[in-house]
Amino acid sequence: MENQTLSTDVLQLEGLKVSPQSSVPAFVLLLLIYIFIMVSNIGLVVLISTERSLQQPMYLLFCNMSINDAFGATTVIPRLLSDVFTPMTQRYIHYNDCVLQAFCAHFNASTTHTVLMVMAFDRYVAICSPLRYAAIMTVRTVAALSAAAWASAFALVLVLVGLSVRLSRCRRVVLTPFCDNASLFKLSCESVLINNIYGLGYTVLLLGSSLGSVALTYLKIAVVCLRSRSKSLNGKALQTCASHLAAYVIMYVSGAIIIVLHRFPHLSDHRKMASILFHVVPPAMNAVIYGLQIKAIRQKIVIMFSGNTGGETTHE
Repeated sequence: MENQTLSTDVLQLEGLKVSPQSSVPAFVLLLLIYIFIMVSNIGLVVLISTERSLQQPMYLLFCNMSINDAFGATTVIPRLLSDVFTPMTQRYIHYNDCVLQAFCAHFNASTTHTVLMVMAFDRYVAICSPLRYAAIMTVRTVAALSAAAWASAFALVLVLVGLSVRLSRCRRVVLTPFCDNASLFKLSCESVLINNIYGLGYTVLLLGSSLGSVALTYLKIAVVCLRSRSKSLNGKALQTCASHLAAYVIMYVSGAIIIVLHRFPHLSDHRKMASILFHVVPPAMNAVIYGLQIKAIRQKIVIMFSGNTGGETTHE
C-alpha cells in the first residue's frame, strides 16, 4: 500500500473540504482574496513608509498590523490553494512543515492581540493626554512597543508549540484544514495534560489581557469625552478610535467563534471553516478599514489613483 511506504514524518492533512464541482470556484475565490489581502496590506505599508506626512506613531502602528495580516494570510491560504485540486487521501505534509505552519498560525493570532493592545494605548495617550502625546509616543517608543508586542507573542507561542513537539507520535492524520497546535498534540498517545494546562493559561492570559486592556482604554476615553464639552475632541476621538475598535471587534469575534465551536464536536466542520475565515476575513477587512476611515491615508490613495499631486493632506 502507498500509505504504508510513507515516512513516519509525513502526515496526511485534511485541508479544505470541497466537492470536485466546487474546486474551481473555491480556488478562484481564495486566490482573489489572497491577492487582495497582499496588495492592500503591502500597499498600505509602502504608502506609509514612503510618505513623510504619514510617518506618525498611529500610522506606523498600522504597518505592524498590515505586515502581520499579510504574514497570517500567507501562512494558511497558499497551502489551501495547493491542496484544492488534490484528493483528500493524497494531501500530505511533512511533520516539520506542519510544526512551522502551526507556529506561524498561532504567532499571527497572538501578534494581532498584542499589536492591537499597543494601538489601544496609543489612542489612549492621544485622546486623554494630547499635550504629552508627542513626548510620550516618540518613534523610539513606538519601535520599543512594537518589538515588545512581537517578542511576547513569539515567546508565548514558542512554548505552546514546543510542548507539543516534545511528544511522541502514534498518529499521522491531521483532521484540520491546516496545522495548528491542537492538531500537533493530537498526533500523540501520551498524556497532554501539560499541553492543556498551558494552552488554557495561554488563552486566558492573551484574551484576558487583550480584552481587559482595550475595554479599560475605551472606558477611560469615554469618560474623557463625556466630561469634555469640546465637539472637536469628541469628533476626533470617534474618528481615530473607530478604525481600531472595528478591527478589534472583527478579530475578537472571529477568534471567539472558533473557541465556542470547540465546545460542540458535532459542529466540527463549522469550526474548521471558522478557523479559515479567521485568517481571511480580518486581514482583508483591516486594510480597508484603515485605508478608508483614516482621512490622511484616504486622501493619499485618492491622490495616487487620480494623479492629482497638488492637494495637501489634512492631518487628524
